[in-house]
Amino acid sequence: MSRRKYNVLYCALVVALGGFIFGLDAALISGTIKFVTTEFGLSELEVGTVVSAPGFGVLFALMITGHLCDRFGRRLTLLLISFTYIFSAIASVMATSFEALVFARFIGGLAFTSLSVAAMYIGEIAPSRLRGKLVSMIQINIVVGLSLAYFANYGLLALLGSDSELSQLMGINDKNIWRWMLGVEIIPAVVWFLLLTGIPHSPRWLMMKDKVDKAAVILNGFNKTTECEAELNDIRKSLASHVKNESFIASMKGLFEPNIRMAMLIAFTIAVVQQTTGINAIMFYAPTVFEQLGIGTDAAFFQATILGLVSIVFTVIAILLIDKVGRRPLVIYGLGLATVSLFACYLGFANAVYLLSPEVIQQLHQSLNIADISSLANVSFDNDVDFKDALEGLIGLSEAKVHESILLQSAVTIDATLIISGIIGFIAAFHFSIGPIMWVLFSEIFPTHIRGIAIPVFAFIASIVSYFVQQFFPWQLNNFGADLTFLMYACFGVIGFVMLYKIMPETKNKTIEEIEAYLSSKSFKKAIPKKAAIEL
Repeated sequence: MSRRKYNVLYCALVVALGGFIFGLDAALISGTIKFVTTEFGLSELEVGTVVSAPGFGVLFALMITGHLCDRFGRRLTLLLISFTYIFSAIASVMATSFEALVFARFIGGLAFTSLSVAAMYIGEIAPSRLRGKLVSMIQINIVVGLSLAYFANYGLLALLGSDSELSQLMGINDKNIWRWMLGVEIIPAVVWFLLLTGIPHSPRWLMMKDKVDKAAVILNGFNKTTECEAELNDIRKSLASHVKNESFIASMKGLFEPNIRMAMLIAFTIAVVQQTTGINAIMFYAPTVFEQLGIGTDAAFFQATILGLVSIVFTVIAILLIDKVGRRPLVIYGLGLATVSLFACYLGFANAVYLLSPEVIQQLHQSLNIADISSLANVSFDNDVDFKDALEGLIGLSEAKVHESILLQSAVTIDATLIISGIIGFIAAFHFSIGPIMWVLFSEIFPTHIRGIAIPVFAFIASIVSYFVQQFFPWQLNNFGADLTFLMYACFGVIGFVMLYKIMPETKNKTIEEIEAYLSSKSFKKAIPKKAAIEL
């Protein structure tokens, strides 16, 4: 039997690039919000719809992803996903209306399943000693993609304000800069599609399809040895009770088997907690968040690039520690720090004061050519919502939105250092804890025969929560204010900390089959508090 050598690290890196494309797609939109809002005259909820459209699209994709993965394999599903990214990016650049842009981004959301399928594939090819690091590469690819998107947006904004030859050659202006921003995704998406054509099928999926010889060839190729019988036997045992070619409904019922309940509870908890702490609100609306500090548009875009760099550094730290320190300590300590950081943001915004002096109002009239706002002279507001409402009542909603950044900058007295430190602290804590570790846990706590269904199901749950966070963040900011919004995220952080402290196990250095046996064992159930073990 001929044997081809495969490199686990190379295949994992190629598949993990799905996280990179996701990061680009998710963060590039953050720089376009102001320009798209002006061009199409969008309301807060319409802005939320543009940003959250992929989060809505992925909900539909996740309903069939598990079936596609089990029917056609992880590899072919990834190829379909990569093609969808390409189509969406081109359609977004060419959009001529609000509806067309939402549709293009909705299609892109169908490809957001790249994260769950990548975690599934890498978890199935990686040796247990490296699984944590290799699956975590998805997260570092996400944050590299996010960072590149922030830098690309910042660079294009700088070109917009210059008279350079490059700017003139590209024809960048206020009307088309958002198209250039969204177009950054096209070339990386094409490259990913081409690289995916060179990776093999998952050997565990081949075993599910009774293609034992092909599975053995690929396992031997990964391990560069012909002694893989022990691993093949473990996979056979795990699949022993699996009914081949079972229906989607039958596969879903498998999620409620008694020995799966503990894995279900852990996955559900971390899926909800990861998103309710507001990570995607902060990352996808980064310039908007920083503009609330009154630092101006250029500075807000620059601060967004800092978030990207912090994300990369602390995701690397997570990858270095995850297989040494373990999953549980990183999640518990990281979530605790994230919650404290969110509360610091709340305190900073809650103590802000908004006041325009007569001199500043006069300067604004001369520089902005806006309607008369002299009635606001020396009127103090203790929250951003009341200040924005007063401005909208005097100059109208559209004018207030166009000039919001400079008006906030002129009026606010705020502890920007505390808030920026809180945001950076939250981003750092998230990216060495629940950010990468959620995907690691998804890849390892479910038995092989239901992983194709289980991972998309819980990615679906995380995506539902993420969708609502993204959709309603602009509305929350406008109606509740930044202070109460961050307080809500902090409260969810406290709830998540308590839950995961009680139920989260340590899974490092265990094979997928060993973790399955451990989670269904009586010894594990006795180790967790009784309240968390109800109905297990």
